Parts: sequence; C-alpha cells; structure tokens
Amino acid sequence: MAIDETACRQLLFDGLSKIDIELSENQQNLLLAYLEAFHKWNKAINLSAIRDPKEMVSRHLLDSLVLVPYLRDYIDSTKGNSTKPLRLIDVGTGGGLPGFPLAICFPDAQVTLLDSNGKKTRFLFQTALKLKLLNIQVENKRVEAFHPEEKFDIVTSRAFASLFDMVAGAAHLLIPNGQYWAMKGQYPEAELKQCSSKVNVIATHKLQVPQCNEERHLMVLSSLDE
Repeated sequence: MAIDETACRQLLFDGLSKIDIELSENQQNLLLAYLEAFHKWNKAINLSAIRDPKEMVSRHLLDSLVLVPYLRDYIDSTKGNSTKPLRLIDVGTGGGLPGFPLAICFPDAQVTLLDSNGKKTRFLFQTALKLKLLNIQVENKRVEAFHPEEKFDIVTSRAFASLFDMVAGAAHLLIPNGQYWAMKGQYPEAELKQCSSKVNVIATHKLQVPQCNEERHLMVLSSLDE
C-alpha cells in the first residue's frame, strides 16, 4: 500500500489541531517524509505490525507528538536562559518512536536513538541523514553497554520494557535529577509497585491521542537517592 500523502497530511494536520500543537510547514513535511521512509523500510525489516500509512499517522506520529506540550513545559521550567540544549535519549527506540518525531519538533535538542537491532538503527541513520536532521545521533548498542561521554536530561521509552527494567537498565545514562519518561498503554499500577523502592513518581499524564481509542499514559519518574 503506497502512501496517500494528501490523506496523511490532513490526518496529521487534524491531529495536531486536536492536541493544540503548531508546527511549521517544514516540520510537517519532515514528519511525513519520515513516515514515508518508515512505511518503505517496514516492508523489508518489520519496523511495525501496522501496515496502513494512515493508521501510522495516529498510532506512531501522533502517539509520539502528544509528548510535545509536556516536553515544552519541561524545557521552559528547567532550562531557563541556559544555552545548553536539552539532551534526550530514546532507549529501545525501534523505528525511532517517539525520539525521531520529537527531534523534528525540537531542532535545538540533542536526541539519541538507541537500539540493539542493527537493521533498525541502519534505517534510522539513513533516514536522519536523508532528512538532514543533524540533532539526531543513532547508536546500535544495548542500553547497558552504552556509556556516553555526556549524560542525558531525559530517558524516554515507548513500550520498551517494564518500569523496573527501564530504571535499572538506564540509570547510568541520566544526569543527577534527570527524568525517566515512560510511555505506557494502561496505567501500570503493578509495575509502579515493583519499582516503588527505586523511583519517585513526579507526574502521571493520561494522554489523549487523536484517532486512537486505546489508553495511553506518560509516567514521569526520577530515581530515589540511595
């Protein structure tokens, strides 16, 4: 199934309006170019079980873009007049979700996409290069094997692992007072209990993803002092 760019553009525009996000025409073009590449590569390396590009708009693009207002608030509240860019790492990024769309929306942020699957990271590298997204860095490593020179403000993941595994595996990637942003489906009550001795729950947000009827939650966590 080829991409119907007109239909996908309209679905994206309508979705952005519903979550009150304004993006430039260039940013919308980049999102659709990413979607087109995702759809093309998905036929060969199985980035997603979703095959319909129009469904990908809601289940992948908009499902990632709902984080934009929260990330803007985070930047406003923590960076102030600092010239240091936000550093975000998307662990177990797969096809680049939510990290790739976030990098398009926040061109001043430094976004690292981390995955152990070489085929998927090759897709990410080639697509970032093609779209000239210089704020994206792609790493083909397991999370526990990645030791960056500079740590990150935020570690995010989208259905990558349990909260316990995310915190245990990615703690070495965060700056002091850094945050974990875990995207979940249903509210992960059992997972929160499992890691209650290791994390502080900063906030929980029930996400409303346009054109998607499934539950979505964002869990914002920080590590407890040892």
